Amino acid sequence: MAGGITDTGELYSPYVGLVYMFNLIVGTGALTMPKAFATAGWLVSLVLLMFLGFMSYMTTTFVVEAMAAANAQLRWKRMEKRKDDEDEDSSSGVSDSDVLLQDGYERAETRPILSVQRRGSLNIFEITERVEMGQMASMFFNKVGVNLFYFCIIIYLYGDLAIYAAAVPVSLMQVTCSATGNHSCSVGDGTKYNDTDKCWGPIRRIDAYRLYLAAFTLLLGPFTFFNVQKTKYLQIMTSLMRWIAFILMIILALIRISRGQAEGHPSMAQLSGIRNLFGVCVYSFMCQHSLPSLITPISKKKHVNKLVLLDYILILAFYSLLSFTAIYCFRNDTLMDMYTLNFTNCEIINVAFIRYFLGLFPVFTISTNFPIIAVTLRNNWKTLFHREGGTYPWVVDRIVFPAITLVPPVLVAFCTHDLESLVGITGAYAGNGIQYLIPAFLAYCSRKDTQLVFGSGTVNKHLSPFRHTFWIVFVLIWGLSCFVFVTANIVLSESKL
Repeated sequence: MAGGITDTGELYSPYVGLVYMFNLIVGTGALTMPKAFATAGWLVSLVLLMFLGFMSYMTTTFVVEAMAAANAQLRWKRMEKRKDDEDEDSSSGVSDSDVLLQDGYERAETRPILSVQRRGSLNIFEITERVEMGQMASMFFNKVGVNLFYFCIIIYLYGDLAIYAAAVPVSLMQVTCSATGNHSCSVGDGTKYNDTDKCWGPIRRIDAYRLYLAAFTLLLGPFTFFNVQKTKYLQIMTSLMRWIAFILMIILALIRISRGQAEGHPSMAQLSGIRNLFGVCVYSFMCQHSLPSLITPISKKKHVNKLVLLDYILILAFYSLLSFTAIYCFRNDTLMDMYTLNFTNCEIINVAFIRYFLGLFPVFTISTNFPIIAVTLRNNWKTLFHREGGTYPWVVDRIVFPAITLVPPVLVAFCTHDLESLVGITGAYAGNGIQYLIPAFLAYCSRKDTQLVFGSGTVNKHLSPFRHTFWIVFVLIWGLSCFVFVTANIVLSESKL
């Protein structure tokens, strides 16, 4: 995710890329969105969802632009190296026009050479090599900026793992525990259970949750100590399951509404719910950190920004359909943090297989993603502390890094299983940085470097439609304002308790 330059992989068509991006964005966050919609009000939720979708699209175009600039600089370095190899016998000096930029990281020799531009103007900005965000940060940021980037992405991945570690045990607990002993039939009927209520015999619900968390950690935790590879078919299977589950939930809700059995009466606006809604929406539009892996293999990138816009419109429509059918089908107080659990009630669906499939759906899909995210986080820790030419001792490489990856999110999940808050906080803080601040800084710094290296008249063929500096400033102000708003909201909420 945040590593260096890797193989591009097999090319695919723009429309396949559209499907891949859709699958990437629509994930766990969508399951917590209906509850967030209900607590914030349908009008406020719709307006905020549309605005945050627009902001996410804008920063996505910033990342694509930075990817093109990074590819151009890599080509420039190779051309310079070939030229230096050819001329090393005739000259060993450095011309006055060469500027060496250093702040802990070596940067490209920078000088506008018109002849190079003429030879490579058509292809110099073509995105053919996969340059991950960590590599772009090292190319365009100084040492402080690189460290802040890794800090932000590591915190986000920790939040991701904590959400996953809590979601699986919560789903298992809700499906298998019932005060009536009637399995899952009373889970989604609006009955409120306390953690201290009985689950099986003397075992309380919170005890069952922690037992499931321990089992989850023991089963999937060891993958953190190894490399997870060859997950293509596993990912295809989980994507198929996800779409079956989402379509089932929408259809079941629409059937219930059409039969006049809907119980939802959502309000238009509740300002107290905006904080969690904001975090959930940011989390649900997150894709910027995975764009290099997604965009680079697309065979024809001429209209990539239009393709991304179409994807965002489709995702916005899907989120709206899922959330509106949910808030009108179910009462606000019956909507679960994990929306799938609302369909484990026998009154909603009397087919046991469908009830258990939807109730356990997060268990299957999240369990397959947890090792991948864990290995990604572990590798980011290694990259952050890596020094050129250095290697890690075996104990540090195989024990310490996996341990610091696995233990913190499991401890967070042990202390709380409030999924709405976990998603909200992760999205509002680390997600805010990854989705808004980092792409804006990448666009700004890559534009400066492009002008410095290639000259002020050079135009990046993948330049964002939001090319005016105003948009970068707007995103930065918005991102910083969100930090302040969310923090103030948390402090004020805590002070009222």
